Amino acid sequence: MPDYDYKDALQATDYIRGFTDLTPKTAIVTGSGLADIADMVEDSVTLYAKDIPCWPGSTAPGHSGRIIIGKIHGRPVIFCQGRVHYYEGYSMKAVTFPTRVIKMLGASEYIVTNASGGINTSYSPGEIIAIKDHINLMGDNPLIGSNVNEWNERFPDMTHVYDPAMLEFFARMGLKQGVYAAMHGPSFETPAEIHMLGILGADLVGMSTVPEVITANAMGMRVVGLSCVANMAAGINPDHRLTGNEVLEVVSAAAIKVADIITALIDKLNEE
Repeated sequence: MPDYDYKDALQATDYIRGFTDLTPKTAIVTGSGLADIADMVEDSVTLYAKDIPCWPGSTAPGHSGRIIIGKIHGRPVIFCQGRVHYYEGYSMKAVTFPTRVIKMLGASEYIVTNASGGINTSYSPGEIIAIKDHINLMGDNPLIGSNVNEWNERFPDMTHVYDPAMLEFFARMGLKQGVYAAMHGPSFETPAEIHMLGILGADLVGMSTVPEVITANAMGMRVVGLSCVANMAAGINPDHRLTGNEVLEVVSAAAIKVADIITALIDKLNEE
């Protein structure tokens, strides 16, 4: 296994640059069931995670492991179809390795999507929520360990992790906003845990995203988070049994909505 350190990231970066002259401005990472929205990328080059030096390969359903570089409405983008998760047995350094490489390739914006369980009862399955903040309950942090000054400062501020200007833009679009709680999984949460998360102020719960966001923020990228409510979390509908297949089905059906939101966001970024 690689160390997922700066040297490994340089190797992965150089490999990717060998296939395209495009410098991506915006990174888009898709969660479970959302890989098809990469179809919007034009003039694209497709790479596979298994071929990129040191890049970790996903074992999670709905995460294809393709990296697509191209343009959306003229804006250079890098699109990651899927991610790796802490629950797959990867270290935090491995989980956030793609984020490191994305920044080193030149991206300044990081749009992250995921599937989540709804804790806020005003949400409905299939609804897209803009993440306004998060609670890290994964018991780990990707910045633990010796600091690499080329990557980030030792103690990055987390006050405005999710870009305030983009949140205002989403509010004008009519999107609801919420706080995302990250648990490490892979078991779904118990009703008691969901009750606890609600008391803590969480509106959504999932098993990803937060390590990447911490890393992207630390490296100076503007972060945008979009979460598709795949189901209501455990205990909200007591007789409903949660399954991974349901997550993929609901989120896949909502992919068009996510694509429309991302396209509008790209247009907004192009105007800046």
